Amino acid sequence: MAIILRLDRMMADRKISLNELAEKVGIANVNLSNIKTGKVSAIRFSTLNAICDVLDCQPGDLLEFQREEAKADSK
Repeated sequence: MAIILRLDRMMADRKISLNELAEKVGIANVNLSNIKTGKVSAIRFSTLNAICDVLDCQPGDLLEFQREEAKADSK
């Protein structure tokens, strides 16, 4: 996937645990864990808004675009 989630980095910078963030954002630990580990294909804007509010950051601090490398040409 070309979008990389950097929630783990931001949580470490802010010294906040998964449990504490989940409680403050109002979502289940397992759902936040899936976001943190990149096991999601979508995130609601309301969830992103709440995470940014709690962590005092911008969406761009949490999301990074990384161009996928072109696959090698077959011989």
